[in-house]
Amino acid sequence: MAIDQFELGRRLRQAREACGLTQEEAAEHLGLSRPTVAQTELGNRAINGFELDRLAYLYARDIREFLAEDFAEDELVRALFRSDNEADQEGVKQALRDCIALGHELTNVEDLVGVSRGLATAVAYSIASVRTRWEAIQAGEHVASEERRRLGLGSSPVGDLVRLLEAQGVRTGVVAMPDDISGLTIAHPRVGLFLVINSEHAPVRQRFSWCHEYAHVLLDRGAAGRISRATDRTDLAEVRANAFAAAFLMPAEGVRQFVATLGKGASSRLHADIFDGEGVVPVDARTEPGSQSLQLYDVVPMAHFFGVSVLSAIYRLRNLRLLSDVEFERLRVQDQEGRSEELRRALSLPPIEGAEHAGEFARRFLSLALEAYRRDRITKSKLQHLAGRIGLLPETVQTLIQGAGLDDNEAEPALLPG
Repeated sequence: MAIDQFELGRRLRQAREACGLTQEEAAEHLGLSRPTVAQTELGNRAINGFELDRLAYLYARDIREFLAEDFAEDELVRALFRSDNEADQEGVKQALRDCIALGHELTNVEDLVGVSRGLATAVAYSIASVRTRWEAIQAGEHVASEERRRLGLGSSPVGDLVRLLEAQGVRTGVVAMPDDISGLTIAHPRVGLFLVINSEHAPVRQRFSWCHEYAHVLLDRGAAGRISRATDRTDLAEVRANAFAAAFLMPAEGVRQFVATLGKGASSRLHADIFDGEGVVPVDARTEPGSQSLQLYDVVPMAHFFGVSVLSAIYRLRNLRLLSDVEFERLRVQDQEGRSEELRRALSLPPIEGAEHAGEFARRFLSLALEAYRRDRITKSKLQHLAGRIGLLPETVQTLIQGAGLDDNEAEPALLPG
């Protein structure tokens, strides 16, 4: 059933208020006056397709929702845009809009080419609520161990995190965000489970962020959305997610095995009781003084092996009691002085790449868009619009079209708004 402009105006007002935006802010985004926006919301002024598309993006909604038979408040938008005062920062809101718009676009293109994906296939862990940070750490490490066991990872490095997450039915994306935001988790009936991390962060930090957000998928499924900020690191849910990420990337047994290959990790005093069937023969020994002390040239290869930062590895070693507080501080200072990077180059260890994380999502998104274009489900202008979402210029899109042999494709009117 078609809706009239009065109902459309009501929906636009409801969506604007859910985001905590004023009519003045909406008018500024459109380049119109506040009275014009007010008249549109009252249904006294018709809105054109371009304006509706702009407002849909501003309000983090799919444009189709405004024209559908039913329209309801989006809990995800309310949860993310109005979670706290930090969400009033325009940089944060912009990142949220980009993330949600990307999720909507991906879902729409999947629908056009017949890709069916449920809300989630990833498991959800039900654990008792934690009351202290220590309980949060224990819970995070326990779930990390269980999830590694479920996935059959053993004590080996995780490898390609994006492929692992996608295999669990979790969509992944990268978007530029303010520096204090490492990522966000979205759980939405239409967008699905969607993890987005900060494209501005270093690759090694991005790997940690993927795991951190995955912890929210596994443990905080009830929340429509979560923003992971540095300022919230002491919150119990964030402590738990950080503990999960560290244990998931660096399993205790795997770390101990790696240290053992270095001939280190043993106690300074060794004792064994040998039972021969009739009595016990005690055996005591001491390791050579200083022989078990881990050095930065031990930690740098270990961090590279597990795909984490050297500082993360140092903290993990201390938490596993493989470093004393004095040794921890010595290594931390050395890393802070830049010696880890010097050692990495001296040991010919390549830097941990992050391009595959962004590239994996971009390649899949673009492939689906090209397929939709090949089937005449979207126009070239819509294809360029979608490609722009992942940072591709129109010239690059034209090259892709020609390379795919689609340069003579004559598309029908777009089913997605162009």
